[in-house]
Order: sequence, then C-alpha cells, then structure tokens
Amino acid sequence: MRRITRGAAALAIAAAAVTAVGAGSAQASDNPAYGCPGGAVCIYPEATAYWKSQPTDIFYSYGAHNLSHEFGNHFVLNNQYGSANATAQLCKGYNGTNCVATIALNAYVYYDLTPINSIVLNRP
Repeated sequence: MRRITRGAAALAIAAAAVTAVGAGSAQASDNPAYGCPGGAVCIYPEATAYWKSQPTDIFYSYGAHNLSHEFGNHFVLNNQYGSANATAQLCKGYNGTNCVATIALNAYVYYDLTPINSIVLNRP
C-alpha cells in the first residue's frame, strides 16, 4: 500500500511540474501553418517563400530571443494564438530593444533581417 501511495505522490508532483513549465510560454496547438507549429513564431530561409519551404527558426516562449547569422529578406510568420495582443516584434537591438516592426497575430512580414538582432514574442 505504501508503494502505491508513493507512486501516486510522484505522479502528482511530475504533473504539477509539467504544468508549471508550460505556464510561462506559448504552447503548440493543432493548427500548424506552412510548417510553423501553432503557438510559435517562425523564420523561413532567406529569399524563400514560406509556402514553399520549412522554417529555419521556431520560437515558442514569450520574451526576447537574440538572433545570429540572419541576413537578407526572410518571411517571419506569427502563428501564435489567443488575443490580438499575441504579437511578435523585430528589434535592431539585442534582448528586445529598439523594435522596428510588429507582426500581428496570424500574419507575416517579408523583412530584411540584416539589421535585426532579436525577436520578441509578446504575451496575449
């Protein structure tokens, strides 16, 4: 009986930990678009149509993400979900500073990422 109780307690703790990890980040849904999972923001290869390729970078968690080695024009797709406030921003500075473009929910931009050093996923 003691073994069952310990097993149930361990399962409850593991379930709580998974829930806590997912609470602060965007989560995938069953609505992928052009290879970009639901709940994510995706960058596609340089000078390639998003409907003809797979993303090279996929971001799920809210907040700033620094970029490296991104040059030229890229499609960036915001496939997050939730309210209209689930936007993404392209920023010239690292860590989400000096943002110059905002991508609305379920929208994309074709943008020269050469001067862009970070992307920010905004919580809805």
